[in-house]
Amino acid sequence: MIPALMAVAAAFCAWIQWGDEIPLPKADYNKQTSKYELNVKKQDEKEKYERAVLNRNPSGYMTVEEYEALSVPKDRMKEEIEIPKIPTPADMLYVPQPSYKIVRYNNPPGSQEVSFNDTLYTNRQLNAQGIVSPDFKRLVYPSIYYYPNTGSTAADLFVINLDEAKSNKDKILTANVVHRMSEPILSTDKDNDNYYTYRTLTPVDFSTDGTRILVKEKIGNTKDGIWKTTPYVYDFTTKNSYNLQDVREAITYYWQVAKELNLDDKRWDIQPLGFSQNNPDWVVVNAVAYTGETPVNLGTWAITCYGEKPRLVSTQNSAEAISMNGYKLIKDGVEPPKILKKEEKQLKRIEKANAKQKKKEDKAELKDMKNSYKAKIKELNKEYKESQRDYNLRQKINGSTSGTEAVEKYKEIKEQQAIKRQQMLEKQKEKELRDLEKQKLKEEKQKNNEQAKSQKTGENSEGEL
Repeated sequence: MIPALMAVAAAFCAWIQWGDEIPLPKADYNKQTSKYELNVKKQDEKEKYERAVLNRNPSGYMTVEEYEALSVPKDRMKEEIEIPKIPTPADMLYVPQPSYKIVRYNNPPGSQEVSFNDTLYTNRQLNAQGIVSPDFKRLVYPSIYYYPNTGSTAADLFVINLDEAKSNKDKILTANVVHRMSEPILSTDKDNDNYYTYRTLTPVDFSTDGTRILVKEKIGNTKDGIWKTTPYVYDFTTKNSYNLQDVREAITYYWQVAKELNLDDKRWDIQPLGFSQNNPDWVVVNAVAYTGETPVNLGTWAITCYGEKPRLVSTQNSAEAISMNGYKLIKDGVEPPKILKKEEKQLKRIEKANAKQKKKEDKAELKDMKNSYKAKIKELNKEYKESQRDYNLRQKINGSTSGTEAVEKYKEIKEQQAIKRQQMLEKQKEKELRDLEKQKLKEEKQKNNEQAKSQKTGENSEGEL
């Protein structure tokens, strides 16, 4: 055995000594590169497909580019806020749900006031009752801020544009502070140096056409009472506010001249009532002096919505007609149990149908994504095969001819292949047309058979009658 191995080794050494090379398998570099590129493309498509499947329900894993795209600031006015649903306990068959109705806001005129509760002192902020414009396009509400270091308050007046696609009641119920305009239309002084001083803004009413709103600013002290009420009018068309302070000065001047009464030495104030019904551009206020146990009426006064031309309407309790234009939402009892139970059953059916439809759509979406991925892989394989055929053809031609002859021969072969491909496509189209004609004939025949059968059934029934 050993001599035989030594003989083989000697023969091998002699082969090398005479200069003969050992044949090694030759690998085509171009083909290896093409195959590698194909695998890379397939892997990319697979990762895209898997990422698309995961992104149907975001898992939190994402690239830097995806994170930056999702981190772009969003417009709060266009953001949809889902109304939270309060789950009904399993051991309760009926939970009373409040019902609401829309009523006039400024009824009776000038009666609306901001009231504080424990929420203000706990959260340091309170969103008070809002007023809706006559056309139900906007809601205006005051936001009160509490400063515990001085026990004082300040206020801003914000606007929320309502969703025009909903009913009037749903517009108000679904209004959310996240959709409010970023800047307030009116603001009080935010200086809180004075202890226990409060400043509030209270909407009084909208004008008849809804383009203006009357607001009263109250300044006072929790230890001393109200100091002063100042009316303002904000114009939504011009986006300007007008101070109606001149009406206070006119009242002071009138009583000083007419009765020699210095109101600066007395405690008195005005109460904005609303817009005049007869003159929509005028604002009506009532003045009262607190000079004893019984308040003294200082007359009913009017001033333009631009803060000009203050005048006395009457020194007595005037019956000046005040328009009531704005709306608000109030609770109007509870929904009857029967209605709620029917709605609950209907909602369950709807939710079940929606869940089924969602599952069906999700399944169809997954199928489409998978089919798209398979089609892309099939296309990549087809392109790879075409490129390899073309490469093999070039190699074959270059091996047999050279120069311009190789180029001409390559073009001739490619033209022949294109003609064959076109012929195959035409044959395929002809086959599809024949199949379509057969399907139409089959459907027409089936339809005629059904009509004949129905006619025969009708004749038999008539014969029986």
